[in-house]
Amino acid sequence: DRRPVVIAIDAGHGGEDPGAIGPGRLYEKHVVLEIAKELQRLFNTTKGYKAELVRTGDYYVGLRQRRDIARKMQADLFVSVHADAFTNAKASGSSVYALSQRGATSASAAFLARTENDSDLVGGVSLSDKDDILAGVLTDLSMTASLDASLRIGSNVLSEMGQMSKLHSRRVEQAAFAVLKSPDIPSILVETGFISNPGEAKNLATNWYRAKMARAIFNGIDNHFKRSPPPDTYLAALKRGEIKPREYTISSGDTLSEIAARFDVTVTQLQRENKLAHTQIRVGQTLKIPES
Repeated sequence: DRRPVVIAIDAGHGGEDPGAIGPGRLYEKHVVLEIAKELQRLFNTTKGYKAELVRTGDYYVGLRQRRDIARKMQADLFVSVHADAFTNAKASGSSVYALSQRGATSASAAFLARTENDSDLVGGVSLSDKDDILAGVLTDLSMTASLDASLRIGSNVLSEMGQMSKLHSRRVEQAAFAVLKSPDIPSILVETGFISNPGEAKNLATNWYRAKMARAIFNGIDNHFKRSPPPDTYLAALKRGEIKPREYTISSGDTLSEIAARFDVTVTQLQRENKLAHTQIRVGQTLKIPES
């Protein structure tokens, strides 16, 4: 059986580390856990994916440990979810970061990396059984491959987020985040908005906005993996045409809810799979039926 694409979803902060605190005592650690849970739900109701949370409740996980958990999951992608705070309450917008091995690409990237990294010590991949030069080369090689993928995935996520929220930066920013230093796993850090900005904090406090943000992150990642799936996965077999997706042609009297019941899927799954904004369908239209 072909394996699913594994996504490790890391809700930033937690426990004694609340992260940023916005107006009305809105805690970053709570906001990002809610977005992470919704993101996990989206992946786990989509055939071809398996998503696991790095932190499932309100407790602290060290930065190095977060990467180790993702590595144990054998994740194909590590996505860390945060909500910015900046000294200026006017700062606003969503952004996506990937690891930089050199300097940060902007002042805010440098500031963020510094504050995130302060909550833990930086740790690396275990290469203790290799000599220094070889270890360095191996790390560089895997970094280059995973960094390239991180940037591609990051820009997909950014373009989806740009359709629903203001962007703080139109490119994937790069900074030396300790949590992203997993040489062998493509990793991105998504800042869902500025919790220090009263307007954005108000949005981030609502379920509808958090669900919309999770959907944008999901769409961006899904776009990437549909185009570039790891070779041994269900999504790769689908792309190569080895697995045929189920289809149904609508006849007179059919309704979306009846078709959903017949194939044991939800109306929402049908709408998502076929990019339908509503439940209206027409005779002769062919629907793709997602795996239940």
